[in-house]
Amino acid sequence: MDEKQVERILQNPKFQEMVIKKRNLSWTLTAIMLVVYVGFMLVVGYNKEFLMTSFSGGVTTWGIPLGLGIIVLSFVLCGVYSFIANRTLDRLNQEAMKEVEQITQGKGSH
Repeated sequence: MDEKQVERILQNPKFQEMVIKKRNLSWTLTAIMLVVYVGFMLVVGYNKEFLMTSFSGGVTTWGIPLGLGIIVLSFVLCGVYSFIANRTLDRLNQEAMKEVEQITQGKGSH
């Protein structure tokens, strides 16, 4: 593959759409996770009393379900990414790959 073909692939609208959607999805999910995690760390640092209060009137404190919630959220966000990637990004990837094959075989050269 020469530079001209690589440039045509990078300029391909389907490829660019896929890259933009993947980047936006990744950054959105990353921002959600960071906000939740940093928020939890701020609560740990500045409001320990709240985390030490009882959740159910027994020995379980608010820190336990909140900490578990963060772990569960990470799995949920992975599932969201997989679901969206399988429905949207894979289709765009296949369409882009067809056009890339045409470019590399010389059928789509202009």
